[in-house]
Amino acid sequence: MPPPSRAGLLRDPDFRHLFAATATGQLGDRFVFLALPLIAIVSLDVSEFEVGVLTAMTTAGSLLAGLPAGAWVDRWRKRSVLINTDLARAVLLALIPVLWWADALTIWLLYAVALAHGLFTVFFDVAYVSYLPFLVGRDNLVEANAKVASVRSAVSISGPGLAGPLVAWLGAPLTLLASSVGMAFSGLLVARIRKRETRRLADPSRHLLREVREGLSFVLGNPLLRPVVVADGMFSLFLVTYQTMLLVFLSREVGLGSFGIGLVLSAMACGGLTGALVARRVVARIGTGPVIWMAPLCTAPPAALMPLAEPGWRLYLAVFGLMLLSTGGVIRLVAQAGLQQSVTPDRLLGRMNATFRFVIWGSMPLAGLLGGALGTLLGAEAVLWIGAVGMTAAFLPTLFSPLRTMRELPVTEPESPPADREKPTPQPAG
Repeated sequence: MPPPSRAGLLRDPDFRHLFAATATGQLGDRFVFLALPLIAIVSLDVSEFEVGVLTAMTTAGSLLAGLPAGAWVDRWRKRSVLINTDLARAVLLALIPVLWWADALTIWLLYAVALAHGLFTVFFDVAYVSYLPFLVGRDNLVEANAKVASVRSAVSISGPGLAGPLVAWLGAPLTLLASSVGMAFSGLLVARIRKRETRRLADPSRHLLREVREGLSFVLGNPLLRPVVVADGMFSLFLVTYQTMLLVFLSREVGLGSFGIGLVLSAMACGGLTGALVARRVVARIGTGPVIWMAPLCTAPPAALMPLAEPGWRLYLAVFGLMLLSTGGVIRLVAQAGLQQSVTPDRLLGRMNATFRFVIWGSMPLAGLLGGALGTLLGAEAVLWIGAVGMTAAFLPTLFSPLRTMRELPVTEPESPPADREKPTPQPAG
């Protein structure tokens, strides 16, 4: 890695390519986040429950393939997984405007595309987090995670702000073409990364279920990772329940159009960018463990301002509450990512990340259905109250754990794979 400087890891060309790929891919994701539900709400005029089902389909891939994805990714080279899943998602997103042009778009086809897109996203995200320690080295994980979080937050600010006018101008189906282009460009950027992992030879003794069980046992048996994964499962359950009705509330209760909703989401993402920019300093001052449990306790309660919102100053105050929620969420995720990557041996990184994703994202389909059902029974406003209370309570598992007072990251030395099980991949010239 390059010597320390103000630019830090950005002086390394491989990390720059990954950084740029993150920006373009996340921009595509932001368009999907706004356009996909708006297609259902506006173009197809579906019910609140059907919006919840769409949210469930988007994240159901974690339940269907979350755990085996980790075992498979541990067998494969992560760089190749990133490239292939980016290109596959680009093709899928391009199908929606084609179906719309053909007047063949239905909620069922939207469900199918959302499910397939989510499955590829599972493999991408597991490979991405597992690839970072190899690319930058374990000593640089906090900086790398903070920089990745900053670009994701920056794109989260600009993405909805760009997507809102595009949806209003072109319509939500055509806006997804921009998402498809972003995914494809992200895959091409990752393909330019020159640092390659070694190719693992096939091991006939490997067994998928045994490998999955090993990853689960590692996470659930680790006194530092177990409370984190439980807390994350709680937080994501109530966050997605909240988000499922957020767009419905802003559209139907507050009366905002697509442009106004885009501005609200951009303002919320400003909090995430703030969190990414200050995360390293906050973790250094307070400590990794205290940051993990204090973040939801201090920044989730302001989310309860949203159900009180109406046009005018109350809406501005509610948006500020969303910004605080996003700030705390990103700071917590940066601290947690460093912890997870630091305590996990290289050979288990994929399965560790897949286990976390299975618990966290696996709760999202249930949360989408729960949010849709509760929205139908109680209304969107009540669901926002429930979500805010549940997100705040997610601090409890990590408070009553060794993380309460743990300031420094424990470090696990990277493992050297057995020579007879691997062969090196030639490095490109130059």
